[in-house]
Amino acid sequence: MPVSTEAVGKTYPPVVYAVGREKVREYAAATGESNPVHLDPEGARAAGYADVVAPPMFAVVYSAPAIGPAILDPEVGMNFATMVHGGQEFEWGPVVVAGDEITTVATIKDISERGGMGFYVFESTSTNQRGETACRATWTNIVRGV
Repeated sequence: MPVSTEAVGKTYPPVVYAVGREKVREYAAATGESNPVHLDPEGARAAGYADVVAPPMFAVVYSAPAIGPAILDPEVGMNFATMVHGGQEFEWGPVVVAGDEITTVATIKDISERGGMGFYVFESTSTNQRGETACRATWTNIVRGV
């Protein structure tokens, strides 16, 4: 069945994520970060930050909840049985620290078909409480056998 492109351009409601110190420290520890700016509030403050700094890929923690509804949207029509992760790209803005409130909005950027595969491209834009873009991400999923 051919892919439907009708959902391209659809934007989903914003999702707000309050960045907690313990979540940042847990993520840093789980990913092997040893820099004190990620683990110790005093170390972060000594380096000029208000609190512990989220490692860059922590962006997945605060932005994935906004991408979920887009990926699961029946209007998009992804077949999860044959879906593979195609890739992710990130553009980071100012660092994210514990205490920040990040609002993420997801949009369907493109749906196309090539070589019997569906390509589903989503974009998330995450903004901090000061209105700065903390992260813009592109998420690509490929569905085989469309």
